[in-house]
Amino acid sequence: MTDTVTTDSGIPVKKFYENRDVPPNWARSSGKPGQFPYTRGIYDGMYRDRLWTMRQYTGFGSARETNRRFKYLISHGETGLSTAFDLPTQLGLDSDHPRAAGEVGRVGVAISSVHDMRRLFEGINLGRVSTSMTINATAPILLSLYVAVGMEQGVSQNKLRGTTQNDILKEYTARNTYIYPPEASLKLSVDLIEYCAHKMPRWHPISISGYHIRESGANAVQELGFCFANAVEYVRAALDRGLKIDQFAPQLSFFFACRNDFLEEIAKFRAARRIWARIMKDRFKARDPESCKLRFHTQTSGETLTAQQPDNNIVRVAIQALAGVLGGTQSLHTNSRDEALSLPTEESVRIALRTQQIIAYESGVTRTADPLAGSYYLESLTRTLEAKATNLLEKVEDLGGARKAIESGFVHREIQESAYTFQRSVDEGRTIIVGVNKFTEGSRGPRIQRIDPELERVQIRQVKKMKQARNNFSVRRALGQLTRSARRQQNLVVDILRAVRADCTVGEISDALRDSFGEYRVRLDV
Repeated sequence: MTDTVTTDSGIPVKKFYENRDVPPNWARSSGKPGQFPYTRGIYDGMYRDRLWTMRQYTGFGSARETNRRFKYLISHGETGLSTAFDLPTQLGLDSDHPRAAGEVGRVGVAISSVHDMRRLFEGINLGRVSTSMTINATAPILLSLYVAVGMEQGVSQNKLRGTTQNDILKEYTARNTYIYPPEASLKLSVDLIEYCAHKMPRWHPISISGYHIRESGANAVQELGFCFANAVEYVRAALDRGLKIDQFAPQLSFFFACRNDFLEEIAKFRAARRIWARIMKDRFKARDPESCKLRFHTQTSGETLTAQQPDNNIVRVAIQALAGVLGGTQSLHTNSRDEALSLPTEESVRIALRTQQIIAYESGVTRTADPLAGSYYLESLTRTLEAKATNLLEKVEDLGGARKAIESGFVHREIQESAYTFQRSVDEGRTIIVGVNKFTEGSRGPRIQRIDPELERVQIRQVKKMKQARNNFSVRRALGQLTRSARRQQNLVVDILRAVRADCTVGEISDALRDSFGEYRVRLDV
């Protein structure tokens, strides 16, 4: 008797599939591409009409260094920018703060003020480019800096295109770059959603992330279930603010991981569209079809990359990228081969971009929408993932919603159990990782990208010089107004925008909000 074969998420897989494994009405209930519930894609022509945005995640060292990398990628065919910020920026600390020492520019670009943001996009027309910013706790500040630079270029904010991640709930379960308590953090996220609904119609104010949930150890079912639970929480908070569902829902976006289980990942994306469409139509009574369309960015899985035999990662990334495309993503980042070791070199990031371009122009998969539809196995997987993720979402709802499920520890426990199960499978050799627990060999790694320590020293000098040269009366007045508005529970984006234009820094604005909201510390039970 053979062992049971399962997907990476533990879904049993039969030896073969046939017509009876798919319900008779499945094809009809799936609709055509561009039709509710958007199983087969949110547009009728998909990539036949327009390719996904090729958006490589970039940011390291100083604003000038990252600006050079942006221009390098654009010159090689990148079609959208994606910005990584360093830890101090993510945590609301200026580069000259003592707690920032040693971290300035390490895992992303250092941005402390509008002067840094101006250098970051020097020579890049913000009216012609779409920019994604992976930023959460300080998202209203970084978007305000971007808006301020756009205004300097003569681009009004209603013309700016892009995305702020702004998904603070997943920070408490997966990434931990939060600053304020959950309630205050959720308020700031909704401030940005509300502001963009009124002022920035072409901007996605939030990218609700399953990616980081998945990378912390969740399986595909948990990625969908917990991600949509967070999304429901944001929608409810926006409705409680007084917004109408169709006023802001079309601007919501999502962010998913893509791992190595090729067909399960494709099915996951198809199931995700079905789940979201029904949540919006049935639960929240959305009438605008645009409100029901799941728009998402995909990133190939950094967690699956190996330091051993790093060239193998090129193959892993290609498989994952192809799954993202066949799953119908709107935008895609392909990881570089050396990211298990360091920030990527120019050569590695060029190979990652070329991977997308080869899929787009040479593979033939863009010639028709949803080319794998009708596969008995794929359709069965889609149906099963939808059911399991929906059941998990309902379990979270029974606990009182995403925030209470997070606070109770339920989400952490579920993800930890999944991560343990997977790692045990690897350790016992039941799950094979090529080059790690099978087909191992000694190999010399590629050239490593290193951050010049001098960049941190230069950045600190620039921040200190800017603080000495600015009009500090205007700074104090802007920060005072922000503090008063925070205590009155007003939408803070207008005051934050005014503050960044008065040369207030990321750290100073964050400190004003710390004074009003407090800082969140995880309670460690002894």
